[in-house]
Amino acid sequence: METEEETTTTPTTNGGVKLGMWETILRNHHNSLKSLFHLKKPDSIITDHSSVNSPKPIPQLSPIANEVVSTSSKILGVSTNELQHAFDSELPLGVKELLTYARHLVEFCSFKAIQKLSRTSDYLSDSEFRRFTFDVMLAWEAPSVHADQLESPTSNDETVGDEDDASLFYSSSTNMAVQVDDKKTVGLEAFSRIAPVCILIADIITVHNLFDALTNSSGRRLHFLVYDKYIRSLDKVIRNSKNVLASSVGNLQLAEEEIVLDVDGIIPTQPVLQHIGIAAWPGRLTLTNYALYFESLGVGVHEKAIRYDLGADMKQVIKPELTGPLGARLFDKAVMYKSTSVAEPVYFEFPEFKANLRRDYWLDISLEILRAHRFVRKFGLKDTQKLEVLARANLGIFRYRALKEAFKFFSSNYKTLLTFNLAETLPRGDRILQTLSNSLTNSTAASGKRDISANVERKKQSAVSPAAVVALFCLGFKSKKAADIYEETTAVCDIRVGEINPLDMAVKQSLLDTGKAEAAQATVDQVKVEGIDTNVAVMKELLFPVIESANRLQLLASWKDFYRSTAFLILGCFVIIRGWIQYLLPTIFLFIAIIMLWRRHFRKGGALEPFTVRPPPNRNAVEQLLTLQEAITQFESLIQAGNIALLKIRALLLAILPQATETVALFLVFIAAVFAFVPPKYILLVIFIECYTREMPCRRESSKRWIRRFREWWIRIPAAPVELVKPEECKKRK
Repeated sequence: METEEETTTTPTTNGGVKLGMWETILRNHHNSLKSLFHLKKPDSIITDHSSVNSPKPIPQLSPIANEVVSTSSKILGVSTNELQHAFDSELPLGVKELLTYARHLVEFCSFKAIQKLSRTSDYLSDSEFRRFTFDVMLAWEAPSVHADQLESPTSNDETVGDEDDASLFYSSSTNMAVQVDDKKTVGLEAFSRIAPVCILIADIITVHNLFDALTNSSGRRLHFLVYDKYIRSLDKVIRNSKNVLASSVGNLQLAEEEIVLDVDGIIPTQPVLQHIGIAAWPGRLTLTNYALYFESLGVGVHEKAIRYDLGADMKQVIKPELTGPLGARLFDKAVMYKSTSVAEPVYFEFPEFKANLRRDYWLDISLEILRAHRFVRKFGLKDTQKLEVLARANLGIFRYRALKEAFKFFSSNYKTLLTFNLAETLPRGDRILQTLSNSLTNSTAASGKRDISANVERKKQSAVSPAAVVALFCLGFKSKKAADIYEETTAVCDIRVGEINPLDMAVKQSLLDTGKAEAAQATVDQVKVEGIDTNVAVMKELLFPVIESANRLQLLASWKDFYRSTAFLILGCFVIIRGWIQYLLPTIFLFIAIIMLWRRHFRKGGALEPFTVRPPPNRNAVEQLLTLQEAITQFESLIQAGNIALLKIRALLLAILPQATETVALFLVFIAAVFAFVPPKYILLVIFIECYTREMPCRRESSKRWIRRFREWWIRIPAAPVELVKPEECKKRK
């Protein structure tokens, strides 16, 4: 009781602003993280912390949740009772309901512990950090004492071996899963809630796709072996990037805030070829968070790097392209870069024998940086917000590299792990970016200052902290601006206890629409048929009502049944004269809508019967090619006829045949006068009677005679001349 009373007192800062109780606890307990992570057994952890009382189990929590809370108290240097009291005092009543109390208490303790650990530079390499974060996910799934009882977390001795062991698990999950307790696996909901707390491990926008990649072969349940290997691979990628950055600053003349994300072309057997015109050079390609750098290979050394800016607004275009020797388009293994800063497109080719995985990877990461800068310009983000956007893009590329190197994973379709690429492909992706922009605009470095209490900070629910900038700074990617942000910011997590981040809501809604789109696409793939004849047969069956209606109108216009044709003529003239023709299309649409609603009401979600089509006789490949050639020939004939008609009209306009031009001009004057002085309904009535009565017995011969005269007149009109000029091929050699 004395401890609780002491912690409730809130000392004041020099400015007179009161500090929150949680800040008082943190300032009164400064414990080294090494004292926790370099111990071998949990018992020794307890005895070594003289400032922390022996942890007492919280009755509302399950055993594994108590273990997580106990470990969090050791990391933070406070007792479990103080943590629980801080939770009861600081958080509103809404997150402390009976059914959610245990889960929110686990979140409260573990979030603060993970945030404190994330401030160190080598936490990814510590096996205890990886074990702790995974145990937090397990505890989040079963936080209450009434939930299914889980065994306590594995001891520190139960660690993962080298990378070959994890690789064996991922490649043969069925064999290894037998050796792993099913209760020691994590589901999507727990992973998507806990992993983004450390933004280096997962981003709140792409965490679902990250989980899909990690559980690709384990039945949508994440095993610790896979999770551990992913974190170790991520740590390796970041260390390599720091080493490359240190050696590339002088060669590439990088700016202070530039970070090297990846380099290709270092291995002589896997070069990168730069194509400009018909010339090609091997060299080394480097991607930073601002530009692409290409260093052509000279005599034993690399020449000065050429910089292709991705940050400025120069109408850059990056897309896959075909390349080959001497400008031939043979191999689909290149990325094209085009902007207003280069005279002609530049192609970066990634030669490899199998598929085009290298090209696809570089296309993805280059587009991610390009789209991140476009996002910054579109929403007018500056300073801290701009740095946060680029930092999120950098961390996404690091995570992508880690998965690629550890599990040979490559993104496809909606499964990309890159935030801004994902927003371009997801339904409602623009809303995700808008939500992110609003969150970044509302966030300031001052929102995490130490002289602001937790309750005031929690009111800014839509704001996100510059967590990615702080994460990169802690990892060793330091700059002056990042240092200022690091000093001013304490909250380094987008997720708050008991709250749903607006970004998470936008992503879930987008994923829901994605599921519907994928289900619809699956039905499309099922109904696709092969062969021209078969597709034509399907189209005829689908258009049967329209074709049948057209045939009946043609039958009436042929006057084979005089009485029906006469009745239709009188009805059509009556509708046109009364002005009802304007209601024809609305009536058709209303009729179709009524049929659809009637079917919707009486079908009641039943399965749709398959559409029956009688396929034409099977044809071999040669016959299908001949059919295709005939169709192409007919299409070519139609295009030729259209061109000839346009050239004859050009001849009339330019008065190549003066007499015909005068006739057409007088006819156009007459038509203009008719449209100017005659009401439209009478014009429509005359056109209807003229077209409909051409086949009447009394008009048939005269109609044929006039059509013949018009054709004879049209044939006598010459076509305007055409000259085909081939452009000169200028081959540039550099």
